[in-house]
Amino acid sequence: MMRRIKSIASGRSSVSDPGGDLNLKRAKVEQDVDNMVDGETQSEERCSIANKQDVSSKSKRSTASTLNVDNELPKELNEMKIRDEKSGDHEDDTKDMEPAVVSGNGTETGQIIVTTMSGRNGQKKQTLSYMAERVVGTGSFGVVFQAKCLETGESVAIKKVLQDRRYKNRELQMMRMLEHPNVVKLRHCFYSTTEKNEVYLNLVLEYVSETVYRVSRHYSRVNHHMPIIYVQLYTYQLCRALNYMHNVVGVCHRDIKPQNLLVNPHTHQLKICDFGSAKMLVPGEPNISYICSRYYRAPELIFGATEYTTAIDMWSAGCVFGELLLGQPLFPGESGVDQLVEIIKILGTPTREEIRCMNPNYKEFKFPQVKAHPWHKIFNRRIPSEAVDLASRMLQYSPTLRCTALEACAHPFFDALREPNASLPNGRPLPPLFNFTPQELSGAPTELRQRLIPEHARK
Repeated sequence: MMRRIKSIASGRSSVSDPGGDLNLKRAKVEQDVDNMVDGETQSEERCSIANKQDVSSKSKRSTASTLNVDNELPKELNEMKIRDEKSGDHEDDTKDMEPAVVSGNGTETGQIIVTTMSGRNGQKKQTLSYMAERVVGTGSFGVVFQAKCLETGESVAIKKVLQDRRYKNRELQMMRMLEHPNVVKLRHCFYSTTEKNEVYLNLVLEYVSETVYRVSRHYSRVNHHMPIIYVQLYTYQLCRALNYMHNVVGVCHRDIKPQNLLVNPHTHQLKICDFGSAKMLVPGEPNISYICSRYYRAPELIFGATEYTTAIDMWSAGCVFGELLLGQPLFPGESGVDQLVEIIKILGTPTREEIRCMNPNYKEFKFPQVKAHPWHKIFNRRIPSEAVDLASRMLQYSPTLRCTALEACAHPFFDALREPNASLPNGRPLPPLFNFTPQELSGAPTELRQRLIPEHARK
């Protein structure tokens, strides 16, 4: 049956089958497609970071088996030092940035990069020096390296991206608009040049040492499931960040996955990173469907939709949620078409109406009928029924039927976080969860607001 689905799907050009995981082909393909179809002003930049620490982590597993995995993160994660200092007037700082140009590569260990940030309100320009410490991620987009600001002692992450002189960098534009507890903070930016006269944009970001991907991998390696409290915390904060992005700023991330979710191992505060694919979606304007990492790609993208909505992020968030519950990817497709097969195995064959909701221009319906697999049979019996219900609401074929990010935050699965005495397993307080701004709750019904902000957290 599944072979038949694959053969039917792969035989039609109307099913989007990028193949591979997008990293190497994305820059050229997206620029070409944007110019033809989308009219977008910036070719998409991909940032599927291959963390170098993961490569060497196999040699460090000897201590993992002795961990109390039900109550705390692995020792090597908890002992990492993190500086997460909040600076004021972030939006003003970033809007007034006048990126300086420095020469040299800047990524060699020990190299010092000296740049300036323009002063505000008549103040003098501020000199900032960064000493490169180590490369923490590489990809087709460029490189991310950890550095230390010599003036403040603060650790930062610097994302270095080749800049096309013809275009503004969309990621920089997005980062300048974002200010939220669950979104990585842009500290500064500057340009650097090479001997070949290539120009690189350097985004100086707050440094957070861990990712949801690495934390999840740890539990998988020691044959344990991630404790539900961490699944609740990470998923809740992800949905809260998406609500801010979708409804306050109007930005769709388009590449939500565990690797792009940073986690402070001490406080368990989550922050979305990598806005290289993010875009403000305008109703009626087409966008490329060749987007988002495969395991987390919404079905409307696989069906080639170009007028999709921020609901694609909610599908991706549902895939991340399911992965944290299962300990492995929910839809591990080996190609773009096989991704659809994996989805059909669980959700069943989409109806004509569901296909129309995903892509009205899709006219072929030659799919064998596969019955949906009950969600409660997908997950282990230990998984709370509320978790199963939330997953089913996030992972709907029809984008309009998926719950919104704010609705997800109010789901009963997160009620434990709203208890007055709720805390981390080690007794430390939870990260900030209920400090919603009026903009975040704009348009939300009174009943929803009351569910989102527990009585003990109201001012």
